[in-house]
Amino acid sequence: MDLEKLIFDLCAAQGVSGNEAPALAIAKEYLKNIAEVRADRNGNLFATLGNPQADKTILLDAHLDRIGFIIIDINDDGFVKVDKLGGIDVRVLQDTVLVAENGLKGTVCCLPPHLTDGSEGKATPISKTWVDFGMPAEKLRERLKPGDALTFAEQPHKLLGDKITSPALDDRCGVAALLRAAELIDTKEYRVVILLSTQEETYGTGAKTGAFQIDADEAIAVDVSFASQPDVSGQYGKIALGKGPMICVSSVMNRAMSQKLIALAKEQELPYQLEPIGGVTGTNGDHIAVSKGGVKTALISIPQRYMHTPVEVISLADVENTARLIAAYINGGGAFHD
Repeated sequence: MDLEKLIFDLCAAQGVSGNEAPALAIAKEYLKNIAEVRADRNGNLFATLGNPQADKTILLDAHLDRIGFIIIDINDDGFVKVDKLGGIDVRVLQDTVLVAENGLKGTVCCLPPHLTDGSEGKATPISKTWVDFGMPAEKLRERLKPGDALTFAEQPHKLLGDKITSPALDDRCGVAALLRAAELIDTKEYRVVILLSTQEETYGTGAKTGAFQIDADEAIAVDVSFASQPDVSGQYGKIALGKGPMICVSSVMNRAMSQKLIALAKEQELPYQLEPIGGVTGTNGDHIAVSKGGVKTALISIPQRYMHTPVEVISLADVENTARLIAAYINGGGAFHD
């Protein structure tokens, strides 16, 4: 598997929260020859590996959706009013190019500095954000309507070394890690289900309903978390790109699973970093852990800079090592044995 191409393909796809079909199609194409694949009524993609008749099931989750915008109005001057789909950082919106699902592009309106008095020092709130598609209202309304989705038009780019930048790396790089892990998993003893879930950025619907369906014995959620950059201090100031996945230790996550992942990383000589969290993690891991009768759950995060912007940055090595750690965990039978 060409991991860089896979991530570029996934990140170039549309698929905002609530309409993940374009990303699902990419993932399905990669999975169809190595797993039994199906989708459900909420748009989740399930891929089953290992022994489908086994008594024990291990669930692997990463979310397919990306942040974006929903059109709420088109005024008579042809400007488009939007609201957030997920955790948009309004500080990065000025002058940003957005793209609709039909490929139509527009730019977020901004006030030129020549027309300001210097008092506009704060980011424009989403309630005052408009998008200019350069078309009169009557023409624009033929191609866009309230309820349509927009997202960042920026495409993936390669940086120096093994670093890449792109919107939607949260969590398309986690999806890529699970697709890569699917190549490495080799077990006939357990059923392994990969859940590529929907709507994590808005409500967590996919993980909640998907985990309930599977009712797994153990689960690992894969997402992104914060890496060091200028002006970041505290525990995340110590997290480096390229130094391995982040293994979460939290009251919500299963401690035995976290410790097993740490032990495996040492045994397999895979780099890893710790992410201690005092309570909920803000990921699908929280939803999965309390699904149905409860699921023993762990969280692995891929270090990322500039989360929820058009220029998120990760290291390919961290994605590969995440996949290898997950495969080692499953091939070894997980943390619990009958």
